[in-house]
Amino acid sequence: MMKLNRRSILAGAAAASAATALTPFAALQAQAQAAGFHNYKVGTIDVTVVTDGSNTFKFPDNFVVNKTRDEVNAAWVAMSQQADQMVVPYSPLVVKTGNRTVVIDTGRGAAGQFHANLKAAGIDAGQVDAVIISHFHGDHINGLLDKDGKPAFAKAEILVPAPEFKYFMDDGEMGKQTTDRMKGVFGGARKVFDALGRKVTQYEAGKEVAPGITSVATHGHTPGHMSFIIASGNGKVFVQSDVTNNPLFARNPGFHLMFDQDAQAAEATRRKVYDMLVADKVPVQGFHYPFPALARIEKSSSGYREIPVTSL
Repeated sequence: MMKLNRRSILAGAAAASAATALTPFAALQAQAQAAGFHNYKVGTIDVTVVTDGSNTFKFPDNFVVNKTRDEVNAAWVAMSQQADQMVVPYSPLVVKTGNRTVVIDTGRGAAGQFHANLKAAGIDAGQVDAVIISHFHGDHINGLLDKDGKPAFAKAEILVPAPEFKYFMDDGEMGKQTTDRMKGVFGGARKVFDALGRKVTQYEAGKEVAPGITSVATHGHTPGHMSFIIASGNGKVFVQSDVTNNPLFARNPGFHLMFDQDAQAAEATRRKVYDMLVADKVPVQGFHYPFPALARIEKSSSGYREIPVTSL
């Protein structure tokens, strides 16, 4: 298993170029409405961020389980956001590496815009070679199926984290669940993977799951949650999956999201990853960051601060 330390994960990262001025979260969110995809390069690897849209909702009182609503609103308004209205974007990736086209996470399925924007970007889902899944929450796996419930990536190898698959396909673990939310997560995962005949390739942490893409164990959000390093030449980016939700949780890493299955482990992972990103000046691709969801990270008084960028 790849360990979370600078030597084994991020050693050798190229020195980062000077960070651009901080762009307000709200300004980046507005841009997401106009652009369906965004391209940048990591060395010789082409990365396309394909938006699945965003969700704006009145957040429940337990959205951050260890803080009051007033405390969450104070932190949220400090980011130039509207009180009580949470914004969660979704940003799957398409990576062209060597002669392979690889998708990392697939968005919300029929509820989202990923597949429409994939077409707009000139990418044929039927020609995707591999789909790498970070974890089994619906906003990351539902796009594996089309609107008719059939496989959306006809010829692709579907790669899933081995510990995640073991946990969510275990009838005993499913039988232990007591909340409607977790029963729904188990049921949703089984619906998707049963539609695929459970024909998946399980991968472990610390493995090159596609050329230039290495898996990293970042457990806590779910038992088998994975992130990824995309590296080519002197270029490197950390694809964090759900190490944080939107940047509220980078600014306030001690906030425990209601969707974190093991909140203490998720916080420890978050702090460890973000300390490394700061120390080694490695940019982060955030699934729930404002489109195009790429940022450099700095330390701040409360935790960390994201500096949105559009290229490495």
